[in-house]
Amino acid sequence: MNKRIYLCLAHMSGNEQKYIQEAFDTNWVVPLGPNVNGFEDDLKRFVGQDKQVVALSSGTAAIHLALIACGVQAGDEVICQSFTFCASSNPVAYLGATPIFVDSEPDSWNMNPVLLEKAIIDRKAKTGNYPKAIIPVALYGMPYLIEEIMAIANKYNIPVIEDAAEGMGSRWDGQVLGTFGEFGILSFNGNKMITTSGGGALICKDTESKQKIMWYATQAREAYPYYQHEAIGYNYRLSNICAGIGRGQMTVLNAHINHHKHIAQLYREAFANIEGITFHDASSTKHDPNFWLNTITLDENLHIKGEENAYAEAIQGAVGGAAGVVHGGGSIHTSCEPNRNVEAMRLFLDSAGIESRPLWKPMHKQPVYASSPAYIDGTAESIFHKGLCLPSGPMVTDEDVAYIIAKIREAIKG
Repeated sequence: MNKRIYLCLAHMSGNEQKYIQEAFDTNWVVPLGPNVNGFEDDLKRFVGQDKQVVALSSGTAAIHLALIACGVQAGDEVICQSFTFCASSNPVAYLGATPIFVDSEPDSWNMNPVLLEKAIIDRKAKTGNYPKAIIPVALYGMPYLIEEIMAIANKYNIPVIEDAAEGMGSRWDGQVLGTFGEFGILSFNGNKMITTSGGGALICKDTESKQKIMWYATQAREAYPYYQHEAIGYNYRLSNICAGIGRGQMTVLNAHINHHKHIAQLYREAFANIEGITFHDASSTKHDPNFWLNTITLDENLHIKGEENAYAEAIQGAVGGAAGVVHGGGSIHTSCEPNRNVEAMRLFLDSAGIESRPLWKPMHKQPVYASSPAYIDGTAESIFHKGLCLPSGPMVTDEDVAYIIAKIREAIKG
């Protein structure tokens, strides 16, 4: 097989060029304009629930603005899911606040409601204050236990910011993720369900909160005939060009979601017959994940060809990183890393032209957050040791999946 199968790449609809050309023809090449308005309207119709949507430069920017809108300031604490990408917690640090990490429950791999309440009670006892916000994450598109999380949040009057960056189109009991809490986060990075090349959006509960977010996102200007600023603002609005890409992408969003679910079904059927490998699936009938990335776990007793050479060399580039700059020359091992058979499987697949990737390393195990309090029971760390992400995007075909499964079988020592 000559081509390389990537983890998750965007796929154009064919309609993007029309909106981009309109932007150039009308000279709307700024972070506002008809495409921005149209894209927000498209998103509003998709998420429903009478919500408002603000298109922004990234999902990380959306989290940052949501935290500001919730009143988070330096010295405050915000509860974050540990098992996720750093974009969920980094904006907390931007504001001089402290992320409080909570472990996962083993079904969805998302925030554990029992540990969430334990953390809330303990932080109040230790600091005299409740955390200022709660950020659950739809890891790999799997819905979090939102009913239980919202019940706890309402009990202690703490706003919920839903990080649905990986969960666009995922639903809980029929309702789109991102529409339950105070705010919801969407991402349109190049590897998400749809892309604007880079971008994100914030789902707001009403027009008033949308206007507040838009004010902060456009440098927080006061109503004078000159530039007057009484608060710190940000340059976070999405460009009209990128929004044009988004409008074209919205025409294929449902098709993309259905394709991801189809790929998940192929994996589900195949791994049911491979001993030692478990496909991560939803158990509750209320879960309706988009399967943004399909993931597996490898039993620690499953042996993979080349296992003896896993971690033989230090990585020089970012695994799976499309455009990142990384520090090279580090040590081969860290104190928390995937098992040797997982790394051996990744290397075997890479040699066959198949991109795979370890799961997100829990934030409470990241050196940068070593001083942050964490309420853990070992679940996320255990899953991280065993897990691997497989190609799942709209460019992945049935034939690709068959090839991937064949190579995984080939990698297993007889």
